[in-house]
Amino acid sequence: MDPDAEAVLAALDRHGWTVSTAESLTGGLLAATLVDVPGASASVRGGIVAYATDVKASVLGVDRALLKRAGAVDPDVAAAMARGARRLLATDVAIATTGVAGPDPQDDKPVGTLYVAVSTPEREAVRGVVLSGSRAEIRRESVRVALRVCLSEL
Repeated sequence: MDPDAEAVLAALDRHGWTVSTAESLTGGLLAATLVDVPGASASVRGGIVAYATDVKASVLGVDRALLKRAGAVDPDVAAAMARGARRLLATDVAIATTGVAGPDPQDDKPVGTLYVAVSTPEREAVRGVVLSGSRAEIRRESVRVALRVCLSEL
């Protein structure tokens, strides 16, 4: 089990809050990491993998004009993804990830670019980082970053 996932779930439990995910480059790995923790069902309601840009708009409600202007790898897109997951899955908290795991750049963003958004009843936070490593390493590190950003907002 991931200690950051355990800490996030414990913090959610203290607040009495539920959580959902909206994932792009992590492709469900964030939700899977959370549900690996025994008892996760008390807090985790579900996740949406919006890997394709058009799914970010059609499912999560990300503004199409924003996606056309900024591309899918953008802090405002991450924030909109988190808001969409909170609304669709009726959760208190949502964690969203969008970025470039590789092997090629996307939307003029280099491989390793990551934006994480966390939306809670009290606030919204977006963090951007550039990670290094293989595609698999970037995806795993993206989950770690997302969990730590979430924990800092709880």
